[in-house]
This record gives sequence, C-alpha cells and structure tokens, in this order.
Amino acid sequence: MAPVSGRPAFWLASQHLTRHTRNLAAFFLAVLALGAAWAGVRRASNAAATRVGAPSDPGVRPTGVPRGGELVVSIRTEPVTFNRFVKGDSSTDLVSNLLNAKLVRINRATQEVEPWLAERWTRSDDGLRYTLKLREGVVFSDGHPFTADDVLFSFAAAADEAGGSVLAGALHAGGGTPEFTAPDPLTVVMTLSEPFAPGVRILDNVPILPRHRLQPALASATLASVWGLDTPPGDLAGLGPFVLAEYLPGQRLIFTRNPSYFVRDADGAALPYLDRLVVRVIPDQDAELLALEAGDIDMTTSEVRPEDYAPLKRAADAGKITLLDLGVGYDADAMWFNLRPGAFDGDPRASWIQRDELRQAITMAIDRKVFADTVYLGAGVPVYGPITPANRLWYAAEAPQPRYDPAAAKALIESIAGGQPVRFSLLVPKGRTAIERAGAVIRDELKKIGVTVDVVALDGAALVQRVAGPSPRFDAAYFSLYASDTDPAINPDFWLSSGTAHVWNMMQTTPATSWERQIDELFAKQAASSDEGERHRLFADIQKIFAAHQPVLYFVAPRVFVASSSRVAHVEPGLTRPQLLWAPDRVAVSPARAARPER
Repeated sequence: MAPVSGRPAFWLASQHLTRHTRNLAAFFLAVLALGAAWAGVRRASNAAATRVGAPSDPGVRPTGVPRGGELVVSIRTEPVTFNRFVKGDSSTDLVSNLLNAKLVRINRATQEVEPWLAERWTRSDDGLRYTLKLREGVVFSDGHPFTADDVLFSFAAAADEAGGSVLAGALHAGGGTPEFTAPDPLTVVMTLSEPFAPGVRILDNVPILPRHRLQPALASATLASVWGLDTPPGDLAGLGPFVLAEYLPGQRLIFTRNPSYFVRDADGAALPYLDRLVVRVIPDQDAELLALEAGDIDMTTSEVRPEDYAPLKRAADAGKITLLDLGVGYDADAMWFNLRPGAFDGDPRASWIQRDELRQAITMAIDRKVFADTVYLGAGVPVYGPITPANRLWYAAEAPQPRYDPAAAKALIESIAGGQPVRFSLLVPKGRTAIERAGAVIRDELKKIGVTVDVVALDGAALVQRVAGPSPRFDAAYFSLYASDTDPAINPDFWLSSGTAHVWNMMQTTPATSWERQIDELFAKQAASSDEGERHRLFADIQKIFAAHQPVLYFVAPRVFVASSSRVAHVEPGLTRPQLLWAPDRVAVSPARAARPER
C-alpha cells in the first residue's frame, strides 16, 4: 500500500481532542516537536531511514555482530492462535515469523526477493512453470527432516479455504491457484495456468508447516482447530529462527534460539544472533511508551504514535533510544461500509446506506488538512485510495482526487436521504489513539453536513468478529489495512471480489456489481502481463474505477517513526509492520545486555 508526508499547522484541540493522551500539555508539546522535525526531514527519501536525535553507539557492525543476549519487544494484542493458516492478525503473523520459514522471503527494506528454504529457482520460457531447488540438510525444530513433501502439504493446506485457511485468497495467481508437484525430495515445481508477473514473490505469503505433525488434521478437515493457544510449546515444530519456550496468557511469550535453524550470516556464523526473545503483551499504548523509556522493553512492533514523538526525541538526544524516521508509509488507515447485499434488509436506512453517493459525500466532507494536523500532528499527506505516494511504482497520480467541498457533500446527502435523518455507527479499535482521534474528526466533519456518526470503540477481537466474522454485523468501520506486498498482484485477496480481504463484501461467489467484475478482469490481465508498462496502465485503470465508487475511504497516510533501545544492533528497518523485526534472525543486542528478571 502507500505513503505519507505533510506539514504542521494550527488546529483547535478542543474541537477534536478527547482523552487520547496523558495530558493536553504533552499533546501540544508533541505537535511542536513533531512539526519541527517534519519540517527538517520532509525531503528525506523513503528508501533510507533518517536517525532523529543524537546518534547512539552503533555497536558491532555486520562483521562481528554481537551474539547472545535477550531482546524484549511489545505487542498490544495477544495472538489469536499459533496457526497462521487460520488467522491473519498482526500478533499471530509475528509469532509465525518467529517460528516458521518460507520458500522465499521479501526483504522489507529493499522489497527484493531473497532465497530462503528454496536456495535457487528457474522459470520456463512460457512463464508457466517455476522449478525450485530446496536447501539440503534442513530439519524442523523437532529434528525431523524438511523435504518437498512439507511444501506440498503446506500449499495444499493454504489453499483449503473450506477447511478454514485465510491464505487461500493470497495464493491466487495466473488465473487460479498454482499447482505444486515434487519430482524429488529437494525439488518443487510450481505450475500456473496463466503467466503471473510477480512470479515467486507469491511464495512469501505461505509459511512451511510440518507435514509429519499436521497431515492427519488436514486429512480430517480439522486443521483450523490445531495449534491453538492451549497447545503445549513442545508440540509446535517449525523451521524458523526461534522456538516457543513459554506462553503466559495476557502477559508474554518467551522464545529461545532454534539450534536447528538453517540460515548463516555472511561470515558463516549460525543465526539467529539472539539467545532469547521475549514478546510482552502491553495493550495500553501509554504503558508501552513508559516501558520503552524505562528500558523495560527494547522495541515495539509498530510505529510510534505522533504524541509520543516528543518524549522519545528527548530520550534519543540522551542516547537512550534510537529514533528513526522511515518516511512516508505504504499503508493508510481506512473506512468502509458493510456493502454485503441484504445486510440492511428491513432497516429504514437501506435506501441510502450502501449508495455510492454516501461515500462520495463523505470523501468530499472530510478536510484532509484538519485530519492530518489533528490525527498525525501534521506528519501526514492526503490520500484518496489504497495506493499512496510511497509506493512509487504503482501509485496512479491521475486517479480522481475529490476536492474538499462540504456544500456539495451536503447536497449529495440530501439527494439520497429523502428527508430521513442520516445516521450510522462507526466501529474503531479501542486503545488505538490515532484511530480514535480519526473517528472523532470523521464524526465532527460529517456533523457539519447533517450526518450523525456514533463512534463505537471495541477491543480488537470483538471488532474483527463484527467486521470479518462469518456474519458481519456493522454499519461502517475505521481500521488499519495492511498490504502484504507493494506489488498489487500479490494482494488479490483485497482487490478481487472473491477475496478474503475484500472487506466491504468478502468472498463473493460472483461479483456483486459490474464495477467489481470490471476490476476482477483488469486485475487478471495486469497480473498476467509481462509488459511492465501495460501492468502499470491497467492498474491505474483499476485505481480510477476504485476512486469512482469509493468502496473504501482513505484520508491521510502518516509518516512512519519507529524507536528502539540504543542497545539494539544490526536492525534493517522496513516500512511495513513489524518495521524493526521483520528479520528477527538478524537482530542483535549489545554484549552489555543481560537477560533481565521477567516482569
């Protein structure tokens, strides 16, 4: 997805600010500090991180990276399961990246494909067949050999949508799901029905799981129920850099080095560098900030809140914290309505709540400058679709960008309401302060055009169940949507009407609208084309259709700041979450870092 930038400006705190910070004075200080910093770095490239504040001791560089020690990181919500095939929340995904490995890995700092379990591959001249050679001598954490059978099993499980897989949509390539065969134990062949331009990038979507442990569950259609949070750590087996040693619900997960991990660094030393990685569950963002300032955690797994910039800048100036400006982000938070047919049968609002005109009025009614200044303290840029300027290859500047025009928005609302009051609820995640502020801005801006918005904050699990459960029950939602790759062809689950992340009306048997059918057809063409120019033209057309119907509304994409303890070394920041921990096997801590008593 896409980026962000912006400039600070004065705004009326009393109009939008509710109880989102520890105190109002701190919020104003953050406005001033972040504004000054953004003014100084607004020209920085997204390709490299900019250090903010005094440089900390960089520690030992790649030749002679410090080994051992403990890294403590924080998450805000517990994982839903240890089984990434059935849930895609960020905490479950993080745990999967610690425990498992994939055939290839996309380097989140460079966006290049790296060999992983597959050490090399070739493509046939017609682009329909990829032959991958697997690394020899790799074993799971329980000592069982890894072979092509595990790859075939994992992709069969990932494609099993009826069995509960949430990865099936992300495997759509070349007109359907690829076929995987294994001519020998160390060779896998991926065959497509049509050419697929991104090629092996799609393999980054699927972790490889142990066939010897999970085949009975797949055969009995019970894979969705295995590896839940009640699974003893010893029953889990993976190919990743760590193994789960202990899980204390509501408190922490403790991971230790996987001695069987197959990756080595450039000097031939075994990875990971760390002995132990502790993931603490800290739901409250204020508590998370205090823990980072106090040295109780070494990093968070998401970006810094705008209001936290000022205290972290002081800590960076003192050499305690490394504060990085990663530039404009790929992803912007999003608002969408429940567009599932029949969702509002019997509801007097059915005549207008799913109309294109409602969403068009909303996008014209939101002052994006007010939004950026209030929600992100000026460190954000206006956006109008899911692809924003940071994704330079795929951003279509020619896609329509509706003007701010509250008078026209009000007239459009009146034209569809038929004299009825226009009112709906907007679900937001509880405790996400920037999103809560965004909900307040949306509420107050829409009030000016006669629309009443009831902002309802729910905890993460309840929100996901209401919005993405088997029977979605919501009017509208404002939440974070993250693309798994910058190449849109790797995210068919969002764009295709049949997709599991087509959030406004998921998993359609046939396209519900003519414009969704048109996007489906264009998407298939651009994903299959070997002509990069044609791919960009076709995807620009998709963005124009999307902008015309606004199934998902975007307002501002934030600039991304991340922070870690100055003891952390050898980090390669990426723009997508977890920005500092996407390559956990390469992260290190200084030798002075001893394992601390657990809290």
